[in-house]
Amino acid sequence: MKAPDIMNEMWLNSLPLKLMDLKGKVVIVEFWTFGCYNCRNVEPHVKDWHKKYAEHGLVVIGVHSPEFAYERDIDKVRQYVAEHDIRYAVTIDNDYSTWNRYRNHYWPALYLIDKQGIVRYVRIGEGGYQDTERLIQSLLQEHL
Repeated sequence: MKAPDIMNEMWLNSLPLKLMDLKGKVVIVEFWTFGCYNCRNVEPHVKDWHKKYAEHGLVVIGVHSPEFAYERDIDKVRQYVAEHDIRYAVTIDNDYSTWNRYRNHYWPALYLIDKQGIVRYVRIGEGGYQDTERLIQSLLQEHL
């Protein structure tokens, strides 16, 4: 499946990113929300992958799609991102436009996109960190 683009207007830690501009990069699109316990358990792994592989061509985009009303507050999202030292791009998806484009139904969910813009792997929920990291490494080594 070709990865749907992300059309949200509000971005934290980044100017708006378009997948077509990221051709040649490996991209993780992570659906999360700051009040989600399971998302918090996945967070250290995503932060670690960003830290280890950003300079090798990995781009992480956190899509903050709220589950509850209090998670729609952008100032609370900003505060969470700052307090948790999240340095990768985060887009605010309060209207679920990106969530719906991906036909996502879960928090957390990771979509791993290859250098051609194709979704190569979807991970729902926690776990599978070693497998995910091996796939990140493999996709980074692929040639266009």
